[in-house]
Amino acid sequence: QLQLVESGGGLVQAGGSLRLSCAASGRSISNYDMGWLRQAPGKERDFVASISVSGRITHYADSVKGRFTISRDNAKNMVYLQMNNLNPEDTAVYYCAAGSSLVMVAPPYWGQGTQVTVSS
Repeated sequence: QLQLVESGGGLVQAGGSLRLSCAASGRSISNYDMGWLRQAPGKERDFVASISVSGRITHYADSVKGRFTISRDNAKNMVYLQMNNLNPEDTAVYYCAAGSSLVMVAPPYWGQGTQVTVSS
């Protein structure tokens, strides 16, 4: 079974940056497409970004393009989300996910989430 644990969330001012990390255990992430999703209070969970097994293909939600960068290190079993120029609309719980599709619809593996709060 693949376990995912997110870290790196916190409180940041608008315009600031955060780097989220996702540590995987139990299985190698080299078998999975990886992604990040987020859920703001009172809203549904939304796709943020995904990355292919090789790392050569990435997808981003329009709302984060040019500001967020997803990356992975298969040797370390880690996935990252670099978030720059944050704004209050980015406030949400961010989840790391693993699956077999870059679309990240109903991925079979999720972490517990890490809170990101952006103050104006």
